[in-house]
Amino acid sequence: MIVRTRFAPSPTGFLHLGGARTALFSWAYARRFGGTFILRIEDTDLERSTPEAVQAIIDGMQWLGLQHDEGPFYQMRRMDRYREVIAQMLLDGTAYYCYSSPEEVEAMRERLRAAGEKPRYDGTWRPEPGKTLPPVPADRKPVVRFKNPLDGDVSWDDVVKGTITISNRELDDLVIARPDGTPTYNFCVAVDDWDMQVTHVIRGDDHVNNTPRQMNILRAIGAPVPLYGHLPMILGADGEKLSKRHGAVSVMEYPAEGYLPEAMLNYLARLGWSHGDDEVFSMEQFCEWFDLDHLSKSAAQFNPEKLQWLNNHYIKLADNTRLAELIRPAMLDRGAVFDGAPELAAAVALMKERAHTTLEIAEAAMLFYVEPQPEAALLTQHYTEAVKPALADFVQRCAGIEWSRAALAPMFKEVLAAHQLKMPHLAMPIRLMLTGQLHTPAIDAVLELFGRATVVSRLSKYL
Repeated sequence: MIVRTRFAPSPTGFLHLGGARTALFSWAYARRFGGTFILRIEDTDLERSTPEAVQAIIDGMQWLGLQHDEGPFYQMRRMDRYREVIAQMLLDGTAYYCYSSPEEVEAMRERLRAAGEKPRYDGTWRPEPGKTLPPVPADRKPVVRFKNPLDGDVSWDDVVKGTITISNRELDDLVIARPDGTPTYNFCVAVDDWDMQVTHVIRGDDHVNNTPRQMNILRAIGAPVPLYGHLPMILGADGEKLSKRHGAVSVMEYPAEGYLPEAMLNYLARLGWSHGDDEVFSMEQFCEWFDLDHLSKSAAQFNPEKLQWLNNHYIKLADNTRLAELIRPAMLDRGAVFDGAPELAAAVALMKERAHTTLEIAEAAMLFYVEPQPEAALLTQHYTEAVKPALADFVQRCAGIEWSRAALAPMFKEVLAAHQLKMPHLAMPIRLMLTGQLHTPAIDAVLELFGRATVVSRLSKYL
């Protein structure tokens, strides 16, 4: 069997973390077995579906690098196909016209609720041998209902939850086409999975109740039934359903907040799946390892601190030029001036070790790209009369050495020894004069990056 998986979001909002995890698992399973990953946009909810939401889904997938092999397919462009299948079902007797009004259907359900039974359509218009149907109401457009089996069970071996069995008596005759002829969600999904030859459906467990309906439709139209796996939801650290109060839930908020896609992918991969004790791995490794046997039956908890830790790990591994391009817009927003300043990639290399996000790198690197404005009180405190001769000596020595950390560090020590000072006595005022800050990376690294001309120019102003 050739594996064919699909990610089929409804474009009614952004791509959230749960959807991104579903896409990742479906993509990885297809990659593991050399199969096909399909992107399908389920846009039949005309009131809530928007082009902006479609673009947000595609943008999120592109940022994560989850490239689809086929699609995107749009359900609204497949209306003729759905109508063709419905017409055949009407001919085959697996679907029928129902003229009950919404008010009549609700009254049926109320009677069943009052009797303590499950509210459902009572089959008034369901054709059966020997049954006389009511007269067709004038000027009322019918819906089309699926003729669900009355007896027996729908059962499947869910790859996450184990065997699930639902009685057909729990399922009423589903509306598969509205009065205007527009097909409904579960019907479209079944036809799409058939036409696209989907073999494995990995999705959230909010779809468990849809599965028996879709399986019955697939069997009625003579289509094979995929293997299903329903993933438990992602919870916040407090055990509640993940929501805005737990932080960003839209995938595309994370690049804006300074996260790398490889960190997000690695983190999502561990939300409900495991490979021994492995916590950090590439997507190549993930695709080699990923299987359905190690999907967790329990809900995963979102831990922003763990995501930050992973992001720091991948920031340290990332190419400095790539990081520089990622942070440049944020630095420009902060007023950075790059002309005549150190190369940004070099500043990134100096600042990225402890950064949890690229925004932290941007903030830290600003000291190289703005004019320093040291506080007068701090200058008075640290630039004492005892330090002034040492600073003059330091500036003079700058002219005659190789400009590198290897040469600057010993020169610094020579000046301190000559003037009987300790490192903070000279390093603190130099930091203030160069950057306006008291806390920076190692002073020799800062000096090297600023360059001889800038260092001499800024320090000479105080002599």
